[in-house]
Amino acid sequence: MKRIAVSLMMLVFTHSGFCQSESPVAIIPQPVSLEKTGAGFHLNEAYIRLFKEDKDLSAIAEQFNNRIKKAMGVALEINIVEEKRAAKIPAVTFSIIKGGNTKLGKEGYTLKSSTAGVVIEANEPAGIYYGMQTLLQLLPKQIEAKSLASATTWEVPGVLITDYPRFGWRGLMFDVSRHFFTKGEVMDFIDQMSKYKYNLLHLHLTDDQGWRIEIKSLPKLTEVGAWRVDKTGTFGTFSEPAADEPKTYGGFFTQADMKEIITYAQARYVNILPEIDVPGHSMAALAAYPDLSTTPGQPYTVNAGNRFMIWPPSGHFYGTIDNALNPANEKVYELLDKVFTEVAALFPFEYIHMGGDETARNFWEKSDDIKALMKRENLKDLNEVQSYFVKRVEKIISSKGKKMIGWDEILEGGLAPNAAVMSWRGMKGGTEAAKAGHEVVMSPSTFAYLDYMQGDAAIEPPVYATLRLRTTYQFEPVPEGVDPKFIKGGQANIWTEQIYNTRHLQYMVWPRGFAIAESLWSPKEQRNWDDFVKRTEVHFQRLNMAGVKYAPSLYDPIVTAKKDSNGKLAIDLSTEIEGLDIYYSFDNSSPDNFYPRYTTTLVPPKDAVKLRVITYRGGQVIGRELTILIKDLQTRAGIK
Repeated sequence: MKRIAVSLMMLVFTHSGFCQSESPVAIIPQPVSLEKTGAGFHLNEAYIRLFKEDKDLSAIAEQFNNRIKKAMGVALEINIVEEKRAAKIPAVTFSIIKGGNTKLGKEGYTLKSSTAGVVIEANEPAGIYYGMQTLLQLLPKQIEAKSLASATTWEVPGVLITDYPRFGWRGLMFDVSRHFFTKGEVMDFIDQMSKYKYNLLHLHLTDDQGWRIEIKSLPKLTEVGAWRVDKTGTFGTFSEPAADEPKTYGGFFTQADMKEIITYAQARYVNILPEIDVPGHSMAALAAYPDLSTTPGQPYTVNAGNRFMIWPPSGHFYGTIDNALNPANEKVYELLDKVFTEVAALFPFEYIHMGGDETARNFWEKSDDIKALMKRENLKDLNEVQSYFVKRVEKIISSKGKKMIGWDEILEGGLAPNAAVMSWRGMKGGTEAAKAGHEVVMSPSTFAYLDYMQGDAAIEPPVYATLRLRTTYQFEPVPEGVDPKFIKGGQANIWTEQIYNTRHLQYMVWPRGFAIAESLWSPKEQRNWDDFVKRTEVHFQRLNMAGVKYAPSLYDPIVTAKKDSNGKLAIDLSTEIEGLDIYYSFDNSSPDNFYPRYTTTLVPPKDAVKLRVITYRGGQVIGRELTILIKDLQTRAGIK
């Protein structure tokens, strides 16, 4: 028997007979099947067993070991043994299935825990990794502690789990352009997402507010494009920066940084999809290379969050500053060839995202270059101009040995033949692309935009839309009438215009990230809101132990303002989950459970100025107190 010593201490399992975990079994995302077998064990002393020398399994064992050591204070020993001579001593065993199990696929696993230990089996190391994440969720919440946990009984319940993902693409998009996040913060984000079996990190690397990836052949992209005037407040309302204000805010990833991030992600079975957003959203690039716009004489600077896009109630949006590359300028394609050459060499993932969304066209309409292009290429409208650009970009990306994916606007004017579509404006674009035989990733804003408010606007950081946890849990990636084989999967998107730091990032992602994880991994027919809520509450305790922030919005009351039959304000109160009582006041004082309990539609007293509401469960306060001005409720109801 060959041994790899990981600590000075050889530890052994002790049998526990029947034991019960101190926490309920609460796995997110929900496994395909989970049977409680009753007999479990205490993980007081243990070792990790592998049946062959394998660098991938050894690396997974090391990760598991590090988590154990951090919480328990002792490391385990990793033993590589011949299977036929495997010791009878209980162990945590990671084993590749000889001959494979077709049901499990590349990422599935089985997990059996009993007095004999834990056995995780899979066809490939990815499955072992996901089984290991499930095992960690079976351990008490103290396993999430960042330092030595207080004394606890390390119990694992007896279970038999068979599990595999519904979709191969289970993604989170992280916008590091609007606000820059460091290499360490990105790695921390990878750790968090991989716990919940996400396998794709989409990095939005370029936008009007910053270019975040080093391109060695085009150094000005980061020398100029990565820095802007520092502004704090509400994005989109900032004052225009003065010419002499220092551009001190920003940053970028060197290629060496990105290689470290990629290696870190690969060890956690996460692929990284790079996005270079063109032709719109390009002000940072134009600050570096202004001749690539249709208005080359215009002074460009990296946008600091001041408003320059106008979104009228009807009609196409437009820009007050040109932030788009010029599709008629051959130098644009020369620059993009250099960019995608380096990006393709850096990122091993098979896809590159080219953006393609929200191109303001009012400057294109006036451009003699664009008019000449339309005449030369027989393009009848600006949709076809954008399509011309997208097809040129697709050829460049394809020439680098990669596949192209873009936001659903790339459908307009005709889709490049080999392009995949990421559908964000609802499900329509993805449905259209799938029916035309294109691969699709569903990320609709209606279910999967995690930058949206998740509770009442009176208490949430202001964003232009709300997306509550219950709605997120209803995300179904495969629309009716669409062949599922064209739906690669889905992802949630975290745009960071209003997200300044990693704590607020965590608050916006969790628990809605749990809901998306479950919609992409677990069987559709097993989805159950009430059960999901119970498991989410268990994971709140685990996030508390890990020092990860999350939104408690599911406990907050939902306030709905409307007009009554006389055109006066009426107020309905409700809750997102069962079992909560709502108490309220109109007299400016803070309500508790001795105040009036909501039972029916409220009509505010004539001179009331504000409504205060709070929720209780079992006689204990659980929600956050909301204070909303009556005049704001009247505005919500459409009362002038």
